[in-house]
Amino acid sequence: MSDTSSPADATPEKKDFIRQIVRDDLASGRQSAVRTRFPPEPNGYLHIGHAKAICLDFGVAAEFGGWCNLRLDDTNPAKEDPEYVEAIQDDVRWLGFDWHSLRHASDYFDVLYLAAEKLIQQGDAFVCDLSAEEVREYRGTLTEPGRNSPYRDRSVEENLDLFRRMRAGEFPDGARTLRAKIDMASGNMNLRDPALYRIKHVEHQNTGNTWPIYPMYDFAHSLSDAVEGITHSLCTLEFEDHRPLYDWCVDKVDLAHSPELVKPLTDKGLPFEAAKPRQIEFSRLNFNWLVMSKRKLLQLVESGRVDGWDDPRMPTLQGIRRRGYTPSGLRLMVDRVGISKQNSLLDISILEGALRDDLDAHAQRRMAVIDPLKMVLTNLDGNHEESLTFSNHPKDASQGERSIPFSRELWIEREDFEEVPPPGFKRLTVGGDVRLRGAGIVRCDEVVKDTDGKVVELRCTLDPTSRPGMEGANRKVKGTIHWVSAKHAVPAEIRLYDRLFTVADPDNDEGGKSYVDYLNPDSRKVVTGYVEPAAAEAAPEQSFQFERVGYFVADRYDHKPAAPVFNRSVTLRDTWASKG
Repeated sequence: MSDTSSPADATPEKKDFIRQIVRDDLASGRQSAVRTRFPPEPNGYLHIGHAKAICLDFGVAAEFGGWCNLRLDDTNPAKEDPEYVEAIQDDVRWLGFDWHSLRHASDYFDVLYLAAEKLIQQGDAFVCDLSAEEVREYRGTLTEPGRNSPYRDRSVEENLDLFRRMRAGEFPDGARTLRAKIDMASGNMNLRDPALYRIKHVEHQNTGNTWPIYPMYDFAHSLSDAVEGITHSLCTLEFEDHRPLYDWCVDKVDLAHSPELVKPLTDKGLPFEAAKPRQIEFSRLNFNWLVMSKRKLLQLVESGRVDGWDDPRMPTLQGIRRRGYTPSGLRLMVDRVGISKQNSLLDISILEGALRDDLDAHAQRRMAVIDPLKMVLTNLDGNHEESLTFSNHPKDASQGERSIPFSRELWIEREDFEEVPPPGFKRLTVGGDVRLRGAGIVRCDEVVKDTDGKVVELRCTLDPTSRPGMEGANRKVKGTIHWVSAKHAVPAEIRLYDRLFTVADPDNDEGGKSYVDYLNPDSRKVVTGYVEPAAAEAAPEQSFQFERVGYFVADRYDHKPAAPVFNRSVTLRDTWASKG
């Protein structure tokens, strides 16, 4: 089931550099409160990397008594979809956070337009007729300065006229752009007269066909932060070189002293809290064994190589949620990774280890057999039935107990029996003893095989003196195995998920190979197993440790008590450690 525990659990004070900057800003009076935002573009599903940004944006605000907005950066309508908007909101809430206010960049389109007119009137922006290819030619290189556009010195009046005609829809896509007038010789390419508006005759999901022009990301993002009163704009490192442009837009428009620009907001009853935001950059969250590119993930979905965006093998938050990852497990992972300025590729064992530790502490235990082999206890009556009491969690008595039915015929894991045991084998073999978890000690007397020579049944004897509470219950044997009652166990579809790729760096294109060439053909296996009745009764998204097997979750959509479906979330230990 979903984890609804508070993200602001009682934990030691976090000491990363961003939180120290916030503390210093509050102490110095630079800021009197903390206001953050999480601003995804609704052009795809959020993935594991976004979990770090969500935890940071919402976490910092909560820790310092502030608030965080969820703002959808919907400035590129050609690539955006309401499906993604809904999924983003679902993901944020699932991780345990809620926003102060739900905003859209499109809420501010009127403000952004008036701000652009102000820049033109100040001589800080001009309408340019260069094509996209010509703009690239004029921009220069990292070692050579750019050249001014031949349209850079247009008069304020001409620029205003052309921009207003762009707004009226007179020109085709790509015919003109509005560009900032900064410095074509700047060592920072982002300051070489960047575009602020482009012409796009595309219907917008929120504003319809009202706007034939749309603001560029840097312009819309910086001013949206300023409009909302954001104090600390937390971004990943690729935006570090954009920070001078971010500050230029905020300073040149100066919303705090331009009440006429925000009148469209106040007319619509939207709050306005102008501020001078401070942009701070941190490293992205990248794991090996995964691809995070939205383009590549879309290709996997559209080609049918995965079963949609919420396929449990996908690194999307919708996918890993269905896999059985928990919000508390992801927050634990983010805490362990920490916040830094250094980009690095992390080993996925950090992610998997955090989930194991979280589920080990919280997930109840159940018994399940995924590769069943029949065991018959020949010295029990054919109608023998009893209930045995088991703890739901060995480390947490508060989670209570449950009854498990026990009968003459059982299912055990096929791998727990070897007719000819290899050296060091400590489970069951012909003539050998093994302990049945919580039930007693059995000896295998003989095996039954089918016509192909495959073992299909074990005929065993249960030592009556080894039953719980009996004198021989503590008799030492080498191994303990789990089981379920064949008469009472519920058949279940077990989906054994594994890593989607066979190599740690699937983006490596050496030898002309594509990432799809490294897809793991064994990343999903579906088997029919048996689970104890208490497991079948699970609610969707309820996680368990299937003893000795791994951590599993009742599928979010397909699981029903009468027809259980469980997804393997993670194995009990890292089975890939020797493969990497």
